[in-house]
Amino acid sequence: MLNNLRDNLKPTLEKIGKGFASTGLSPNFWTAVGLGVAFLSAIVYGLGIEFGLIIGGILLLVSGFFDMVDGQVARVTGKTSQKGSYLDSMFDKIAETAIFLGILVGGYAEPYLVFLAITLSLLVSYARAKSDAINVKLQGVGIGERAERLLVIAIIGIIGFMEIAVIIVVIIAAITLIQRMIVTAKNIKE
Repeated sequence: MLNNLRDNLKPTLEKIGKGFASTGLSPNFWTAVGLGVAFLSAIVYGLGIEFGLIIGGILLLVSGFFDMVDGQVARVTGKTSQKGSYLDSMFDKIAETAIFLGILVGGYAEPYLVFLAITLSLLVSYARAKSDAINVKLQGVGIGERAERLLVIAIIGIIGFMEIAVIIVVIIAAITLIQRMIVTAKNIKE
């Protein structure tokens, strides 16, 4: 859903990309920064400290911002690459897994819910990767892509309802997985 919003924000995103590109730092650098901030968020969640949901949520939002920056820098500098795309995708999954591990260790949600959330989140990503491999494009398909899932965790977590956030992630990830399986099955050319 948020991928569809990117078209409306394109001029603003290009300005952000140009600003960060002016530092001379590579898109992969910004990808690594996003991963590092996600790890900090996961650690804060895992420590279960006072105001941990607020601090962890803010760090998660900052991580998401840098996840957007890397792609914009790559586009405005003409440095898009398969290596960069691969690293971005892998770092995204590592970051998401770390966030859920932090939530689990911090005791913010029932373990079975965290397990379901991370499993379904990874299956959503796998469904897209598998579909891409057979030339069925799924970007923008589904109500709960990675950005939506992490926004739910960050924002609802910040207001103090992390277990509800995890339940919402389970639901939207399951719906997205089903949506992607249906779209892929309809578009497979035998």
